[in-house]
Amino acid sequence: MLGHIESYDERCQTGVIKHNSEFFEFHIDRWTANEPPQAGDDVDFDHDDGEVIDVAPVGAYLVNMQPTKNHYVAALLGVLFGAIGLHRFYLGFWWLGLGQIIVTFVTGGFGVMWGFIEGVLIFTGHINKDAKGRLLK
Repeated sequence: MLGHIESYDERCQTGVIKHNSEFFEFHIDRWTANEPPQAGDDVDFDHDDGEVIDVAPVGAYLVNMQPTKNHYVAALLGVLFGAIGLHRFYLGFWWLGLGQIIVTFVTGGFGVMWGFIEGVLIFTGHINKDAKGRLLK
């Protein structure tokens, strides 16, 4: 079954997996990957009468995530086209990009400052991840 790690306690080496509206507790002995589990990981797990037998990460967690977006491009888009949130669309934050368009429209253009400031923050490394959590190049 596919689930989502709701919490993991390193001290006790136990965690909780949520599948739909059900919760399953697991111990680190049942974890099959090399990297320790973290809250927020998507997992594939098997259970027998509510007891978790095997737990393994799925999807992007199986491989190291490589940077795909360039921070210079994102910064330039923020500085030049921040009013329409183009840098946020580039980084995969669709709702923030739409929000920036709305703020710029509603405030009569003052939303330009939001995008400009974010462009500077991207350039200086204070914003350094895309929507999937990958670091920027």
